[in-house]
Amino acid sequence: MKQIAVFGYNRLSFEAISRLDKEFYRIVVIDHDPVKVALARENGFETANIDFRSDDDLRLAGIGGHIDTLFCFFDTDSENVFLTLSARALDPSLNIIAIVDSPESAEKLLAAGANKIIDPYEICGRKIHDMLKRPDITEIFDHTVFGRHDLHLAEVAIPDNSFLENMHVSQLELRSQYNLLLIGIVNKKVSDRLHFVGEEIDRRLNVGDILVILGPSREIRAFKKDVENEYCKI
Repeated sequence: MKQIAVFGYNRLSFEAISRLDKEFYRIVVIDHDPVKVALARENGFETANIDFRSDDDLRLAGIGGHIDTLFCFFDTDSENVFLTLSARALDPSLNIIAIVDSPESAEKLLAAGANKIIDPYEICGRKIHDMLKRPDITEIFDHTVFGRHDLHLAEVAIPDNSFLENMHVSQLELRSQYNLLLIGIVNKKVSDRLHFVGEEIDRRLNVGDILVILGPSREIRAFKKDVENEYCKI
């Protein structure tokens, strides 16, 4: 089970972690504001109230220890840059994902050590563009996202001898077979960047690729089981 620390509790972080399946991730919400910590606890999250400016407090929270992934979701870019710098110094291998409010701060966060940057305005723009460009996206969202409340994001790595190897993305029948939506693909041989399905041409899947999918927990588990079964076919 992956260990995730989410620094900063607000609407964006709530939406992000609510989509993570707690069966696959252990999540702790951390903030220096006691009111936000109490609110996160009321919403059912494991919480901690620490000073992110203190390296000792960061170590107590698991940075440099058991935490695998850090989400920087503070309201200001300056706080996220400071946290990224401190966390990277404590753990060179930590996966750091930071949200950016101002586009000018993206380079600062990357220089500070962030692995990935989330720009909510860019994402919204891409979604609108894709929905205009691909009308079927609207139908899929109506059928899945707006019709279900138990949706989660999950990563599924393609193992050796998987039936998915050498299959084209267009051949995946996730919607009809599993009621799942493919959000994007990470080609680990090239980079850790997530390529959204609407960004590129129909690509061939390879061993090691990571599929980022959205759907109910039960269907995600069924798909993961089939992916690991080399004899299964969609």
